[in-house]
Amino acid sequence: MRKGLLSSSLSLDLGGGRNLTLPAVDASAARNFADAATTAWTDFNRAELQKEETVVLRILHALDALKVPDAYPAACQVAPLERDAADLNRRVLSKLNAEAVGDEVMSRIAPIVAFASDPNAVRDASIEMFVEDQLLRWKDFFDTVETMPLTPEQRLSVVVDEDATLVLAGAGSGKTSVITAKAAYLVKAEIRKPSELLLLAFAKDAATEMSERIEARCGVPVAARTFHALAYEIIGEVEGEKPSLAPTATDDKAFSSLMKEILRHVVASASDVAQTVIGWFAGFFDDFPTEWDFKTKHEWYAQIESRNLRTLQGETVNSFEELLIANWLFRNGIAYEYEPSYEHKLQKTGRRVYTPDFRLTESGIYIEHFGVRKKQGRDGKEELTTAPYIDREDYLEGMNWKRQVHAEHETVLVETYSWEREEGRLLDGLAEKLEPHVTLRPIPDIEIYDRVAEVGMVDSFTSLMGTFLRHFKNGGYRVEDCSDKAQTLKMGKRAEAFLKIFGAVFREYQSRLGDRIDFEDMVNRATALVEKGHYQSPFRHVLVDEFQDISTGRAKLIQALKRQHSDAKVFAVGDDWQSIYRFAGSDIHIMRNFGAEFGGTYAGVAGVHRTVDLGRTFRSVDRIALAARRFVLRNPAQITKTVIPAGEADEPSIRIAWTRRDTGETVLNDAVAALAATEGKGGGKPSILILGRYRFLRPDVGRLQRQNPRAMITFKTIHASKGLEADHVIILGADNAKMGFPSMIVDDPLLSLVSPEAEPYPNAEERRVMYVAVTRARRTVTILASEARPSVFVEELMKEPEFGVVVPPGAQKHTQTCPGCGGRLLHMAGKDGRDWYRCEHVKLCGSRMPACPACGVGLPVRSRTHGELVCGDCGQSQPACPSCDAGWLVERRGRYGAFLSCVRFPDCDGKAKLQKSA
Repeated sequence: MRKGLLSSSLSLDLGGGRNLTLPAVDASAARNFADAATTAWTDFNRAELQKEETVVLRILHALDALKVPDAYPAACQVAPLERDAADLNRRVLSKLNAEAVGDEVMSRIAPIVAFASDPNAVRDASIEMFVEDQLLRWKDFFDTVETMPLTPEQRLSVVVDEDATLVLAGAGSGKTSVITAKAAYLVKAEIRKPSELLLLAFAKDAATEMSERIEARCGVPVAARTFHALAYEIIGEVEGEKPSLAPTATDDKAFSSLMKEILRHVVASASDVAQTVIGWFAGFFDDFPTEWDFKTKHEWYAQIESRNLRTLQGETVNSFEELLIANWLFRNGIAYEYEPSYEHKLQKTGRRVYTPDFRLTESGIYIEHFGVRKKQGRDGKEELTTAPYIDREDYLEGMNWKRQVHAEHETVLVETYSWEREEGRLLDGLAEKLEPHVTLRPIPDIEIYDRVAEVGMVDSFTSLMGTFLRHFKNGGYRVEDCSDKAQTLKMGKRAEAFLKIFGAVFREYQSRLGDRIDFEDMVNRATALVEKGHYQSPFRHVLVDEFQDISTGRAKLIQALKRQHSDAKVFAVGDDWQSIYRFAGSDIHIMRNFGAEFGGTYAGVAGVHRTVDLGRTFRSVDRIALAARRFVLRNPAQITKTVIPAGEADEPSIRIAWTRRDTGETVLNDAVAALAATEGKGGGKPSILILGRYRFLRPDVGRLQRQNPRAMITFKTIHASKGLEADHVIILGADNAKMGFPSMIVDDPLLSLVSPEAEPYPNAEERRVMYVAVTRARRTVTILASEARPSVFVEELMKEPEFGVVVPPGAQKHTQTCPGCGGRLLHMAGKDGRDWYRCEHVKLCGSRMPACPACGVGLPVRSRTHGELVCGDCGQSQPACPSCDAGWLVERRGRYGAFLSCVRFPDCDGKAKLQKSA
């Protein structure tokens, strides 16, 4: 009511921001109307509230129960209550007028209104209350369920019981204890019957061990199964019989052999695909980098060496373009020698021995490939250019010198150029140039394939093919889907060629399966039966071990089982830092998106889950555990976890030991002998675990054991070492090579075609493999790496002081920069007592330097304060070469007597006159 000078007005609040105003009304009548309306509204509110009395009482009773919960207030349990409270509040409570219904009524319904407005606060408080009560009530159980009392983090993970719970269990944090305690707790607390528990492991041995431990802890048999055993069980129950399983499903070696056999069959029977297969091994589909893609010779040489450019004939070549040329010659039946000595002896050239790139053995034709491109000069004329770090004038002069040599000795020289590859006509141009001199006799594709298989070039490809096939079937992809994705990602001719080969291999693989099924078929078929409701799941709690190894197909099976019961829960234990089975189909993104994949829905929010970080490691000392944590977290996509080490080390725990081509066995012997002399756990024998990225790295363990009887020595591949631990770990082969560590095979971009997301971080999975290797150790880690070509992981560990890695002091002291390419000059002990230095890129660069003439060990380097070169070992100075920064002058004798010449001759032609002394 509003009074005016002459009349009054009446306003009615209609809700929702709407108002109705009646102006110029009689004040008395309006007041009577307002009183009547208020009375009617109060009566209406009371009546509406009375209708909901049963609901109000039920919600109030449930909210009281949440204050002292007798079960974990999981999202699936509280969500119906939250929905009812929100609905009641929206329909009735939010519309009640406090003045109309009175303070007593408003006070009574206040808990419901508060819960509807902030449901998370109520549930969080209830969870906290439940967890505190359970931790106290089950203290004795947690103290005795395992041989050692559970840690606070382990206890929390057991009592937390969200719709989906993820336990982050780092290396040595006691994950098996957590799963064992969780299952025993669920049964003992009568939360679930044993038959309602489903324990899933990836390996049969792990499942058996889990079953035995749980029965021992709670006295009731609780079966643990592998995913494949569960899938087989589901299929058998629904279909009445179990289909026969392909023998290759349980035997990785047999599967790998089958891949090779199928690939050979495809080459022998499908000529169009055979051409693509041979072209693949010849490198015709690879998008190789060029010299112009790098800033220094060192970077370029490192790239070439890491690729291990092996031709179809079996030799290793020095550039990608030479690889294409060599393979074209081989495919077309043109016999050749790579880098032979020139047939004529060249006298006093002042150059190294002349070795042309190729010599065709039948015709005697020589081929030289020149790394030059064309560009327009300032005067508009076309000129040849070299990579930025190549001295153009010297290179062009070398080209002319080679032409003159062939002209003088009347040998035929055919030239190819980098600009021809740039224009896409390198091999066509070569064919035209050779046409007058040779007859092409193409070798049958099957013969080439067998030759390639003999030298081991097929293994890595069939490994990639097998990994791709498992991912392909796991995710339910079609070849067309992969082809479309390859075009979207602009993956080019390499992906196109691979998919053409894969399509043929896959069709043959499925044909050979016949009525049998593989593991991927098994899981997919079981999932379909669950999704269609043909299988009724008895499981209300699904506990999964080693969750980081989950694949798309297995995740779908868990999701299908969970959806059958509104209160079903998933409890997963894993460590994304140890996800190293991509080749077997595992997909790390499932764990990283755990909430979205398995979480519940509460208060309108999906993906509700709980994560518990175990944090504490019972295995590794701080200098291993913390260094490993820093190393793996360089990849920002890894889930950040706390690490509490098992103890503190008084001295560095990670060491690098350099190896060379002929010293690998000696370095390993010395490392094992040094560790065998230490004391093991409890004063016993020390355990030494030797790890290799591949099986072929296995040393003679029997010999090592006989030589070191005071130690327990074993060898495992890193993948096979998961779950193991030892006092000392030795990691072999941390070299920069295709089959080195990190391996250059694993992270093939093609796998992104059958993965939901690609991992953009370089060597993402290999970094986790290194983490697994390092964290097997309790006390020390020794990494054996090539001094000439250490892997990027070794270089990273050495560069960062925070890792606390020890590098051989002598190697660091005597490693200098190569004057030829910018790489490293490595100290070499001379057999006659005269030491020397050579470039790490021994074949591609070949730079050599003698050691200091005064001490015979150090290397003189140019002083910043004066022009001479000073040895870092003995301090003796040497006269500097006037033409280069690295060399010094030594006396030589020539046609006209003694003179001074650069020690780097013939790489440097610096000279000076010999000063006559009185």
